[in-house]
Amino acid sequence: MTSELQQASEPSNAVPPAVQRARLSAVLALVGTLALWLIRELWLAPTGSGSLIVLALPLLLCAAGLIGHRMVTFRWLSLLLWIYFGLAVIRATTESGIARGLAVVELALLLWLFTACVVYIRQRQGNARPAAGEVAPTKV
Repeated sequence: MTSELQQASEPSNAVPPAVQRARLSAVLALVGTLALWLIRELWLAPTGSGSLIVLALPLLLCAAGLIGHRMVTFRWLSLLLWIYFGLAVIRATTESGIARGLAVVELALLLWLFTACVVYIRQRQGNARPAAGEVAPTKV
C-alpha cells in the first residue's frame, strides 16, 4: 500500500536516472573546461594579453541550459564544441611546454563533454513519448 502511494505521488515526468547521470557528466565536463580556459588564459599560459578569455563566454552561457535540462542547449553545445576542439588541436600541435599539456587536457575534457551531450540527447530521445495520434517507433 505504501509503495502505491509513493508511485502515485511521484510526478509522471520525472527525469530518468540515466538522463540525470548524463547531465551531471556534461555539467562536470563543462565546469572543468571553463576552469581550464580561465586558469590557462589568466595565469598558466596566457595568449597575448589574455584576450582569448572572451572565447569562454559561449561555454559559460551554455551552463544554465545544461542545468535546466534544455535539449536545444545540449544539441547546440555538441556542435559548438568542435570549434574549441579545433583550437585545442592547433595549440597541442604548435605550442610547447605547459601550454601543450594544457591543450591535451582540454582535448580530453572536450571529448568527455561531447560524449556526455550525445548520451544525454540519445537518452532523452529514447525516453520521449509519442505525441497524440503518432505511432511509437519500434526498436529493431
